[in-house]
Amino acid sequence: MIDIENQLTLDERSSVDFILALRKRWSDTVYPALTEEYRATGPVADSVDDATGRLRELTLYPWYSHLERVQQKMLWKTVGEAVVNRAGELREQLDELPDTPRGTLELDSGVELPDWYTDYDIHIQPGSFYSDDLSAYVYELGARIVMLRDNDGYKFHRLFTETALPDLPAAARVVDIGCGFGKSTRPLALRYPAAEVIGIDFAAPGLRLAHAEAEAEGAAITYRQGDGRNTGIDDASCDVVTGTMVLHEMPAEAVRETVREAARLLRPGGTMSFLEFHPTGDPFRDATIHEHAERNNEPFFRDLFATDLLGICAQAGLTGADWTPFDERREGKSPEGWGDRREWHFPWAVLTATKPEN
Repeated sequence: MIDIENQLTLDERSSVDFILALRKRWSDTVYPALTEEYRATGPVADSVDDATGRLRELTLYPWYSHLERVQQKMLWKTVGEAVVNRAGELREQLDELPDTPRGTLELDSGVELPDWYTDYDIHIQPGSFYSDDLSAYVYELGARIVMLRDNDGYKFHRLFTETALPDLPAAARVVDIGCGFGKSTRPLALRYPAAEVIGIDFAAPGLRLAHAEAEAEGAAITYRQGDGRNTGIDDASCDVVTGTMVLHEMPAEAVRETVREAARLLRPGGTMSFLEFHPTGDPFRDATIHEHAERNNEPFFRDLFATDLLGICAQAGLTGADWTPFDERREGKSPEGWGDRREWHFPWAVLTATKPEN
């Protein structure tokens, strides 16, 4: 498979490097300065709403918010042009599969995409992720920069599978809801080599890319176009059901439906685990997350943060539900918390629950 980064021209590489540097300085320089200005304005706010009001009055805030939005737009423009410049060969390789594929790709043109999925260009990516085969390549390359190059090789997803999922050598089936272009699914295949691994997603372009890349790596994965709220998979047939960075893209009712579907899929004793975001309890910190979501065309962050997912898990018949912080830098699942970090970063956390044996 072609790695577009290996083909970038000097001008393209310079543009990518500039955007990456801008994003890093926004995170490790502008954000700490904003935090210091906030602390100098008075006592800690009592609520996220109060902190949001004070945040928007800070003199640095217009610069902070403008830099975040603009660098994201610059990212998609640069990455999009790099992909379009190689459109022909990128499209062709999606069909260059082995004579005897190890996995399968099951597309369904009849899948109905909900309005909450199509009404927004998520992450400000023009056309979003589902519109065209090239959009999957754009998202894959752009995601490397969004994560400050710290998720190259899908480190976050490997840490998730290694530290947050159960050790089940005999696992027979694992399902990944919202698998995108496969960045979360391939680590599952390594974690559970004897299991049937199924990735579910709305977006056919992402699934085509995921399938091609899995075949290039020799990974036997089934990719299905479908709705994570109604997968069509048999009741009580899965040992593990996961999802990474997908619940915060759904309205509250869709989140509830997804959890109920995960519970339906699990065998007794099976585990549900979602890598997501969670409020930190610091009103200012959480206010910056809400503001980020609005600038990044992710309107359902507030829904997720306001939803009692532990209660929803219990209603779905799952037990032992809890949230655990997740340190994406090196530790993975981190019960001791996120630690003291000056830079802006996502409040990663793992939601885990189990299906009772009886």
